Amino acid sequence: MTQDEALDLLKLGENVFLTGAAGAGKTWLLNGYIRYLREYKVGIAITASTGIAATHLNGRTLHSWSGIGVLDALTDAELEKLGRSKRLKRNYTGVKVLVIDEISMLHPHQLDMVDRIARRMLDSEKPFGGLQVVLCGDFFQLPPVSPGKTQPIKFAYESAAWASGGFRVCYLHEQHRQGDDPLLAILNAIRGDAAGVHTKVPLRTRYKREPEGNVRPTKLYARNINVDSINDRQLALLDGEEKAFVMESSGFSALVEGLKKTCLAPETLKLKTGAEVMFVKNAVDGSYVNGTRGVVTGFDKDEGWPVVRTFDDNVITAFPEEWKYEENGVIRAIIEQVPLRLAWAITIHKSQGMTLDAAEIDLGDAFEPGMGYVALSRVRSLNGLKLMNLNDTALQVHPAILAHDAVFKQQSRLARQHLQQLSPDEKLKRQQDMLLIRFNGNPDKSPGAAKPRVKKIPTHNITLEMLKSGMSLPDIARERGLKTGTILDHIEKLQGLGTLPDIDHLRITLPENDFKIILDEFRKSEDGKLAPIHQKLNGKYSYEDLRLVRLFVHA
Repeated sequence: MTQDEALDLLKLGENVFLTGAAGAGKTWLLNGYIRYLREYKVGIAITASTGIAATHLNGRTLHSWSGIGVLDALTDAELEKLGRSKRLKRNYTGVKVLVIDEISMLHPHQLDMVDRIARRMLDSEKPFGGLQVVLCGDFFQLPPVSPGKTQPIKFAYESAAWASGGFRVCYLHEQHRQGDDPLLAILNAIRGDAAGVHTKVPLRTRYKREPEGNVRPTKLYARNINVDSINDRQLALLDGEEKAFVMESSGFSALVEGLKKTCLAPETLKLKTGAEVMFVKNAVDGSYVNGTRGVVTGFDKDEGWPVVRTFDDNVITAFPEEWKYEENGVIRAIIEQVPLRLAWAITIHKSQGMTLDAAEIDLGDAFEPGMGYVALSRVRSLNGLKLMNLNDTALQVHPAILAHDAVFKQQSRLARQHLQQLSPDEKLKRQQDMLLIRFNGNPDKSPGAAKPRVKKIPTHNITLEMLKSGMSLPDIARERGLKTGTILDHIEKLQGLGTLPDIDHLRITLPENDFKIILDEFRKSEDGKLAPIHQKLNGKYSYEDLRLVRLFVHA
């Protein structure tokens, strides 16, 4: 299928799985559809299964946006609790289209969880609550990470949500990389399970051979132990004083540990002048993104933060950044660290989604089918490769993916036939109807098309001013004619936004001894959930009392 045909299918509002080999232009097409939706004022959620992938689309992780967070299963009680979250509800009601990139790294049960939450929030009778869902990725890339690997690997297309979603497959076949580069033939041979001696011949031409050009190659290795050993050894070889930056954290322990596992910054970051590093977060001002590489040139004189000269020749002071876990708009856990990691070498898993001009790749320890394909497809051309080692596993792909790839190709041919049955006029009419009726878009963007709205003061900001004046919780609720729980919603939102003023005067809402009893229980809690503490205290205190005290846990 061509990019134009796939874009036409997307504009018809179909649920789509967008796939194809490296260089087929999946991300380019996805960005084109995103621009189209934004042009017509259609709400869109741009997500990905991993943080690195999310940064490529200026989106966020699916786990954060959807509400599944660190959950590995979704009970009915948890679903109902999520359904009562106003912040989460706004995520779903504010969009018509949900994009999920790097779908290959999402477990099937996670896609099922998103489907359940969307149905709870929007329309229980429709897949994903009636949202158009656009999945993008390539299952020849690495599969979902399964700690312990006690269960066989399962893929997102095996989920119930995939089956009920009626996804049209758009298998892009055009190649937008350099058409005569030998690397393309190598990648296609691996995808077709046809890698043999003829595949190894061009790879041998790059054996321990420096990449062309002046770009410093990124070293990719299969195992963390190799990467850590190389980075530690290279750091030790540098002269000068070593500086250590220790991660700070606060919040409930289980949630803090979850953040640490997903954050690419180490708990203790050791640096010297001359260290090669990679940024692991997007800068708010756009000065760097997750994956920007450079060299530490020194440390600032005021507070000692590392100064990095990127390979694009920009000089950036790396100040600490925060990673947060939020629930109902309230921060439950937070970690803070300088957003860097040593980057003489990185793992192949962490490289997925990157495009590199030059890479030094060691596939001698490849232990999983697909690793070689992922690593080799990171470089733009064969001349950008320095190959250190290679084993047979590196040239293999998962047999289940190989078999299902034929199914995807057939489904893509059927989707193309479906599109070709529509006349140009009928196709255009359906696309316009989709914008106006289902998406509630605004094709008429001419000046004056919409009546100006009177800007209202956000309700939580009214509560903010009352808090600043020292009013008590019952008094604010009475003055505003709202329930106490609603005022607590406002306060939690203000805390999540970082604009909550001093609320120490609200402690008098409860007797001091009762306040201390509840606070002690929260400080023992790993996740700050209300129900277990309510039960542990034998229901003596209301949920509103518990919510109030929870505001002070990490004050």
